[in-house]
Amino acid sequence: MDAIRAKSRPANDLLFDAVIVLLCLFAFLIVAYPLYFVVIASVSDSTLVATGKVTLFPRGFSLFGYKEILNDSRIWTGYGNTILYTFLGTFVNLLFTLPAAYALSRPEFRARKFIMFAFVITMFFNGGLIPTYLLIKGLGMTNTMWVFIFPFCVNVFNLIITRTFFDNSIPKELYEAASMDGCSHFRFFWSVVLPLSKAVISVVGLYYLVAHWNDFFTALVYVRDNHLQPLQIVLRDILLSNQVFSSGAGTGGASGGYAQRYADQIKYGVIIVSTLPILVVYPFIQKYFEKGVLIGSVKG
Repeated sequence: MDAIRAKSRPANDLLFDAVIVLLCLFAFLIVAYPLYFVVIASVSDSTLVATGKVTLFPRGFSLFGYKEILNDSRIWTGYGNTILYTFLGTFVNLLFTLPAAYALSRPEFRARKFIMFAFVITMFFNGGLIPTYLLIKGLGMTNTMWVFIFPFCVNVFNLIITRTFFDNSIPKELYEAASMDGCSHFRFFWSVVLPLSKAVISVVGLYYLVAHWNDFFTALVYVRDNHLQPLQIVLRDILLSNQVFSSGAGTGGASGGYAQRYADQIKYGVIIVSTLPILVVYPFIQKYFEKGVLIGSVKG
C-alpha cells in the first residue's frame, strides 16, 4: 500500500502544479488583457472599437490619436512639469520620511509613542479642504510649483512602513557597536541604516513617485497658471475637449478641435501617454517590493 501511494504521489503533485499554473495564467490574463486592449484600441478605428469588433488585434490601424496628442505643445510642458514635480517631490518626501522613521524607531527616544500617535491621528482626521486651502494660501504657495512639493511631503502610511522596517530589520547591536567607536546617530543613520534599507527605500520611493505622477487634484485646486500645470491636468483638458466633439458638438477640423471619429483613439492614447513612464520604471525596482513590504510589515 505504501509503495502504491509513493508511486501515485508524483502524479498528484503534477496535477496540483498544473492547476496552479492554469489559475495563475487565468489571473494574468484577467489583469493583462485590459492593458493590452487599451494599447490596440489606441491605434484602431474608433467605430470598430465602439462596435466591439476590436478584441485581439488592432483594426483600421491609425496613429492619428498619438499624433494629435503629441503635437499639442501643452503635452510637453506638462511632461516637463510632472517630471520636475515627481522627482523633486519624491526626493523631499524621502528627505523627511526616512529620518523621521529612524527617530521614531529608536527605543531611547522617549516621545516616540506620543509623536507616532499624533501622526496616526492625521490618517483619520484632518481640517478639510477649505482650511487646508486657506493655510496653503496664507503660506503663499498657491499658484507656485512648491505646492506640489512641501505641503504633503510625509505620508503616514509610508512612515509606518519605514519605521517598522527600521525597528525590526536593523539590529540594535549595530548601533551599540558603532556608538562604542564614537558614532553619532546622524553618522549611523547615513553610513549604516540607509545602505541596509535599499528595499524599503525603493518601495516607499516608488509609492511617492507614483502618487506625484498621478496627482491632479493639487493642481486642480491650487494652481491656475497654465505653465505650471502637470501632465495629468493637460490630459484631462484634452479628454474634456475630446468629449465635446465626440458627442457631436463642435465643428471639428483644425479650428474645431480633435476629429469626432477618432474620439476613442484620443482617449486610449491619453491613457498610454500618461502611464507609459511608470510602466517602464516599475520592472527595475519590482524585485525590492516583496522584501521591502514584507519586512516592513507587522509580524505575528
